[in-house]
Amino acid sequence: MTGTKSPRERYREQMRAEIKERAWAQIAEAGAASLSLNAIAKHVGMSGPALYRYFAGRDELITELIRDAYRDLADAVRSAFEGGADVAGLARTVRAWALADPQRYFLIYGTPVPGYHAPADTTAISNEIMTVLLAAHSTLPARPATPFETHLAGYTPAATSAAALHRALTFWTRVHGVLSLELAGHFTGMGFDPAQLFDDEVARL
Repeated sequence: MTGTKSPRERYREQMRAEIKERAWAQIAEAGAASLSLNAIAKHVGMSGPALYRYFAGRDELITELIRDAYRDLADAVRSAFEGGADVAGLARTVRAWALADPQRYFLIYGTPVPGYHAPADTTAISNEIMTVLLAAHSTLPARPATPFETHLAGYTPAATSAAALHRALTFWTRVHGVLSLELAGHFTGMGFDPAQLFDDEVARL
């Protein structure tokens, strides 16, 4: 039947998925900077050179992990918005996604991996998230323009406004600021519930 994958193609997809799964486990243990293709190859039962039949190198593997992470978050945010979530609901969606797998969050929003440069298409996927945020913030009431919004006028996509872009950027920086501190453990021992702080910050937005 046309479009049916051959056993060889299915095996290749299965091995790539297994390699990525092991890479995520390794990142969770030691961080993305310590990713070792030889260690992954040993775990999945192949030689180091054999692994290169599935990924050309460390950077290609990291790129696939980043694409998967961005794709999953973009889908979660879009699904929440299409399901009727307001700005606060979108913020909670992002937090739930991050808490479910902190290392996945840090791979795309944490410290850059030394020596790694992401290709342009990963930015395109991340922009899908901002597109949803712009749509959500475009529904908020109008208010007087701020100096930054005047500055943004020349950078604002035609389909939105400088005010919506400013609000979306403020949302994004505030949400990630609180989340990054929480996931890195900086609130540990302070005696308060990070979820309450997060909700309060979102409410102030």
